[in-house]
Amino acid sequence: MTVAIFVGALVASRYVERHKQDPNTIWEMLLWVLIPAIIGARLYFVFIQSPRGPNGLGHYLANPIEILEIWRGGIHIYGAFIFGGIALLIYARVRKLPILIYLDGVALGFLIGQAIGRLGNFMNQELYGPPTTLPWGLRIDPDHRVPPYNNLSLYPESVRFQPLFLYESIWNLIGFFLLFFISRRFEKRLRDGDLFLMYLIWYPLGRFFLEFMRTDSWFFPGTPFNVVHLLSAISIVGASVILFLRHRPKRPIQAQEDESSVPVVESEENGVLALEEVSPSISEAADTQSSSVAIEASTPGEDG
Repeated sequence: MTVAIFVGALVASRYVERHKQDPNTIWEMLLWVLIPAIIGARLYFVFIQSPRGPNGLGHYLANPIEILEIWRGGIHIYGAFIFGGIALLIYARVRKLPILIYLDGVALGFLIGQAIGRLGNFMNQELYGPPTTLPWGLRIDPDHRVPPYNNLSLYPESVRFQPLFLYESIWNLIGFFLLFFISRRFEKRLRDGDLFLMYLIWYPLGRFFLEFMRTDSWFFPGTPFNVVHLLSAISIVGASVILFLRHRPKRPIQAQEDESSVPVVESEENGVLALEEVSPSISEAADTQSSSVAIEASTPGEDG
């Protein structure tokens, strides 16, 4: 976790420095954002993510002191987004920072940080899916299994499980390199905040499908969907619409402006005529006047 936070902050600081901002601000911001993010991540896991019943939310309500025991595992990234995001916005407003530039840097830092941080789930034996026969299946100790997989008569210790944390780590790593490439390749076409919007599309998209394989979440009764599905869908649709509106093609109004700016003259017979219709007459009159002047200049005077 420490390595993930450090690498993510380093990437974010390099990005804001490239955009003429003080990179030290990221490290100062980290102190103000990290604590609310951890609190939010824990509260989200306890009250929203954990299954309903004596082995989930009921257990925490019966033993409230365990809500504070973060080191035993059980945090959720969406809670960190909510609480950490609020803290970040307050910090940026107080310091009068260009928030969109910093959000772009944070987006890049999030992706690489999450890719590294997810490997910690391997050590804690968490964020796994249903049983699998795939060669990269993960062995889970009985003490870390959630129902019904803690029934060793049905699921002996030889059973392997889907390593969802690994899938998410790979997804985040791909997203980091993709956004990093876009930030350099299309730097002149991007607007501040675009990378953050792309993050709000990329990460929830992968998480949306992984949630169908979760075994430790609370789902809406009678459905395969949970709160993460709902939040992910809102994020994907909202960010996509905003990104489209920011870069939609502008309407061709130049022709209308040109038409309205054409000078006009009035005629007794034909009413209003465009300048381009009377300009030949003006040119002919000018040529005639110039010829008359030239003839008068060439005619000898009486004293000649």
